[in-house]
Order: sequence, then structure tokens, then C-alpha cells
Amino acid sequence: MTIKVVRGNPTPEELAAALAVVRARAAAASAEPSGAPAPRDAWSDPSRIAAHSVPRPGPVSWSRTYWPA
Repeated sequence: MTIKVVRGNPTPEELAAALAVVRARAAAASAEPSGAPAPRDAWSDPSRIAAHSVPRPGPVSWSRTYWPA
């Protein structure tokens, strides 16, 4: 792997920090199995919807319902 600085004049410490980040990301990407499914997004998780209780109908619930014919 070759890393080339295109702009600027980084210090050796800055280059070492950048290289550490690149190596850590590469190690994390190679540690994950290639056919593994991605983690489920919180928005698509069905348990998020079922976590809250459904409100019970109250004395005026008939006025809030509407079923079109």
C-alpha cells in the first residue's frame, strides 16, 4: 500500500496518525466476513414500533375514528 501526500507539508506525527487510521479501517473491513449482512438500521427495526403500548380507546374514541366507505 502506498500513501502519497498531495498537498500540504504534514509532520511525521500527523502522517503516523493518518496511517494509523487507515490501517485501523482496513483491519476492520477485512475482519468482517464478506457475505455477512449489514447491521439492521434502527429505523427499519420492527421492535422499535412494538416497544410502545397501543393506547386503549377512551370514552370519546368514537369521534376520532373514521372508516371511509
